[in-house]
Amino acid sequence: MDVFAHCAAEVRQHDRERFLADLFAPEAPRRHLFALHAFNLEIARVRELVSEPMPGEIRLQWWRDLLTGQATGDAAGHPVAAAVLETLSLNGLPADALDRLIEARIFDLYNDPMPSLADLEGYAGETSSVLVQYGAMILAGGRDPGTADAAGHSGVALAITGLLRALPIHARRRQLYLPADLLQAEGVVSEDIFAGRTTPELLRLLKTMRDIAQDHLGRARAALASAETAVLPAFLPLALVEPVLARMERPDYAPLATTVDLAPWRSQWMLWRAARRGRV
Repeated sequence: MDVFAHCAAEVRQHDRERFLADLFAPEAPRRHLFALHAFNLEIARVRELVSEPMPGEIRLQWWRDLLTGQATGDAAGHPVAAAVLETLSLNGLPADALDRLIEARIFDLYNDPMPSLADLEGYAGETSSVLVQYGAMILAGGRDPGTADAAGHSGVALAITGLLRALPIHARRRQLYLPADLLQAEGVVSEDIFAGRTTPELLRLLKTMRDIAQDHLGRARAALASAETAVLPAFLPLALVEPVLARMERPDYAPLATTVDLAPWRSQWMLWRAARRGRV
């Protein structure tokens, strides 16, 4: 089996926007981007594959053991595992950041509230920013291209936007990533969200969350001004943040009823335009 072709197929099917962004990378590093993003898919969808948290923790622990060389057996029987290990090795990338990604994803297995905005930004940094930074390092031939600040803000902007898009899905399973401190400040009642009731308080909170995502997007763009062009494909998904957030500003936006998706042709065009212009 071509493990990298398998990873590309997984990303194409389950993370279409990131797949399209990866296509703008040169052929040699592109397969490693697919491996990185297929690994992320494996970790992110553990919640959907288990009925209780404990089996999910066991699955995540297997991945942690794999990254640290403690897993029983080898990765040969799991194409994504084999591909991500080869990607880390060939690009000289340490496994510790991906280990922290897995540890942060344990939060997904439970319905505990996100305590604060600071906690949400930290979660986004561990689960999203690391993917951007490792993508940039892969595109830079394994070295650090000095994009940590840009990747940090990019990951938070992407994560918050993604969580807002998934709000109806999370609400149906009584899972809430909206920070508890902001819920309290706006007077939002969690049970209203779980019941599918869109209140004025919730709409104000979601506007605040969009503003926070926009702020991180602006900071990421500023930090990218001095970045080398070779790393741009790692940041291309940022080109879709503003259009998605703009859709959420429309009067007919129903935050608990529908997920916001861009038409495939539009997302592909916007990624192409950003790659052509050399900025997101």
